[in-house]
This record gives sequence, C-alpha cells and structure tokens, in this order.
Amino acid sequence: MAEPKTKYDRQLRIWGEQGQAALEKATICLLNCGPTGSETLKNLVLGGVGSITVIDGSKVELGDLGNNFMVDESCVGQSKAKCVCTFLQELNDAVKAKFIEEYPEALIGSNPSFFSQFTLVVATQLAEDSMIKLDKICREANVLLIFARSYGLTGFVRISVKEHAVIESKPDHFLDDLRLNNPWPELKRFAETIDLNVTDPVAHKHTPYVVILVKIAEEWTKAHGGALPSTRDEKKEFKELLKAGMVAMDEDNYKEAIEASFKVFAPRGINSGLLQIIHDSCSEVESNSSDFWVMVAALKEFIANKGGEEAPLEGSIPDMTSSTELYVNLQKIYQAKAEADFLAIQQRVKSILKRMGRDPDSISKEMIKSFCKNARKLKICRYRPIEDEFNNPAVTELQKYLTDEEYSVAMGFYILLRSVDRFAANYNSFPGQFEGEMDEDISRLKTTVVGLLSDLGCNGATVTEDLINEMCRFGASELHAVAAFIGGIASQEVIKLITKQFVPMVGTFIFNGIDQRSQLLAL
Repeated sequence: MAEPKTKYDRQLRIWGEQGQAALEKATICLLNCGPTGSETLKNLVLGGVGSITVIDGSKVELGDLGNNFMVDESCVGQSKAKCVCTFLQELNDAVKAKFIEEYPEALIGSNPSFFSQFTLVVATQLAEDSMIKLDKICREANVLLIFARSYGLTGFVRISVKEHAVIESKPDHFLDDLRLNNPWPELKRFAETIDLNVTDPVAHKHTPYVVILVKIAEEWTKAHGGALPSTRDEKKEFKELLKAGMVAMDEDNYKEAIEASFKVFAPRGINSGLLQIIHDSCSEVESNSSDFWVMVAALKEFIANKGGEEAPLEGSIPDMTSSTELYVNLQKIYQAKAEADFLAIQQRVKSILKRMGRDPDSISKEMIKSFCKNARKLKICRYRPIEDEFNNPAVTELQKYLTDEEYSVAMGFYILLRSVDRFAANYNSFPGQFEGEMDEDISRLKTTVVGLLSDLGCNGATVTEDLINEMCRFGASELHAVAAFIGGIASQEVIKLITKQFVPMVGTFIFNGIDQRSQLLAL
C-alpha cells in the first residue's frame, strides 16, 4: 500500500496535512447508493475518508447496469448496498466500509439515533418528508448533512447544518496584509533607517517597495493632515511622487511600488465581513461556546485594545526586488509582529477559557496560530432548516427568481423537483414513469405545480409548459452523466465541510442540464 503522503500527494497540496487528517478521521453515511450516491462516495473514498456506511434496501436490477458503474451483471438480484460497498473498497483499501441492507426512509423513522455516530450524512434521492425528518435528526445530533438528487437532466445539492465556521477560507483574491496604510512603530523605524536619496545606484534600485511606500505615505500624511490619498486626483499625484523618485528607467522596485500603491489607498481597519463576525451574538461566549467563538471573543478584545483596530498580522511578505539583507530584515519585522499578535491572542484565549471553567490549554497553539493567520478571511455559514425553507418560504425571493429571466429556469426546476414528490405521494408513481400515461401525467403535474406555488404564496406564478413536459419525459430516471456531475458537486462540498477549508455553498444548487447551467438559489 502506498504511503499516505505519496498516495494523496496532489490533494495534500490543496488542503494540507491538517485537512487530510480531518478526512481520514471522518465517518460518512450514504443514504441510497444509486448513481448519484455512488458517484459522491466514489470521490470521497478516493480522497481517503476514514470510513463509509452505505444504507440501501434495494436489489440490483438490470436497469442499474446502464447508469451505475459500481455494479455489473454478476450483481443482479443481490443487495445493491453490498455490491457498491465492495466495489468502493477496492478503490481504496485504507477506507473502512460497511453496508446496511435497509431502506433509508424506514431507518429514519425507526432508529433516528443511528445517525449520531457519523461525522457527515450524504442523503441522496430522498423525498421531501424524509428530508425534513432527517434534517431535524442531524441538527439535533450536530451531524453535518448534505442532500443530493439527480432527476433526468436536472438535480440539486443542498447543505444543511446549523452553523459552519471556516478559518481557512482561501479566497482567490485577497489583499496582502502589509499594513502600508497603517504601519506599526517597528516598521516605521525600519523605514526611517533607509535613505531613498542614496547616491549608490545599486542600493537605490534594491530598496524594497514596501519601504518606498511607507516612506512616501508618511511624507504624504504629514502634508495632508494625516489623511492618505482618497480621490482619483490625489491617487494620481501620489503615483507621480513615486515616479519622481526614480533615477533610472530600469528600477523595478519603483515600478513595483507604483503597481502596489493601491495597497496604501485601501481603508484602514478590519473589513465588513470580519466586523460582522466580531459583533455576532455568538461572540459573547458561554460555557458551551465552540472553540471558534472563543477565539473570536479573544480577537474582539485584541482589536479593541492591543490591535489598534486591526486584525493580527499574517506575517508573510511577497517576493519583491530587494537586496537580500533588506528583504531578510523586513521579513523578520513582519514575522516578529505576527508572533507578538499571536501571543496576545493566545493569552486572551487562555484567559477566556479559564473564566468559562474550561482547560486554558484546550485550544491548541497550532489552531490559534492558524486562526490569527487567517483572521481577516474568517467566514460563517448558516443554513435554514429544510422544514423552514419548505413551509415558511421567502416569498419575495421566490417571486423574484420566478420572474427573473436569468433564474426562472433554475427556479422552475426547484418547483418541479418538489412537485414530483407531491405527485408521487398522491399517485404512487412519478410523472412519466410508466408508458401510456404521459398526457395524463402532464396534466396532473401542472395541477400539482399550481397547488405548490399557491401554498408557497406565489399565486398567479407559473412554470413553463416546456419544463413540465420535460420533467414528465425524464420519468424520474437517473442519468449517469448528470448523477456524476451532481455527485462531484456534493463530494466537493463534503470535503469543504470536513476539512473546514474553502467556503461551502449557501443556498440550493440547481443543475440545468438542458441549458448546461448551474445556479445557486438563496431560499
């Protein structure tokens, strides 16, 4: 068996050893192992989750051979859960796998405490009433839950957890934490030791742009009553000052300073997202508060007192044109400030834990360091209970989506995916499932859609006849290509939730295979 570091080399580069360790500890439960469930679990097994439990009471039928790659002819008539489980374990023998031959709906009703043993439950192809029951069970047990469903050329993915805190959100674009608009004393003193008018041309072209910007910004604020450039003309004038400092056209450090001058213009203090988090009611910690909110409480104290209205410094600097000596010294100044900020936060965390009657060392040094490094990028995701979304809809949002040309098809599929469950509850089959009943099913589905829209408070709203006809034509089939896509999205979100890295989707993800579009509905 390959060593984990070799086996998982590529993904380790994305979510690191901490993320991989979280995956390897995770216990995943899959409900229904048709194409959508099997494809979801396949990706997680290859990623190295700790263990999987497959719940499905059905037998493999001939029709399954056309859309589920995890069963073959020899499986026909056997337990689907057993066959899929055996195949998945062959993909990665490090993953523990077991199966339970029982219908998920029956298990949800008869043994709700069963689900409390898992890190996360992936529920595929469930009807509305089972979704509502399972959501309540998982929320009460603090178990992560993802719903996924494919239906002909459409499908959805929906996360449901009370709250999910992300420390390592890893945004694609984020401003370097260089504090050029608010330098601390040590950085100012370092900049003061360097003469921008030095006569040595080699020294002049190897002064780091960070120093150039700190010094020019200092000159600017002295001449403008402590204010940094804010208007377009002022920013242009500031850049002209930088250009005036160049003594040769090949001075890359000054070109870098001009390109990075927008970092000086950025507003001081913390961003609106972080401001919202530190003022969240959960930042007033109680004895049962999570480690995340304890650290937020410490951060709030730090910003108000020692931080000077700034978050802890990250402590890293980008590559830049500079002499080795100046770059190393600059690096040390940033690292020293970051370490001092970390120690201040750590002290506050310990103090808060002690006040709460908890072990002051219960939050690890590594966790606090990661929190400090990523403090400006923290994210909180909260999800409405499924029952709340279904029974107390945001009528304004629904109507907006239904009438918006950009979102009307995605919203139409959302309504139809819910309508087919009502249809099945009333007529004991899905629309278009049996030959010879298509016209009658189309008429029945139209009536069902009108009834659902009325119940949601959208009287007079409609779903196009073309979509209703397509939904009947789908006949509740699971097409492998769509199931693989929905499974890929679901497994991606599972990994985000388990590793607590990257920001998971908030809302209902709808796939429209007719137009090849994916959209997120905030409902």
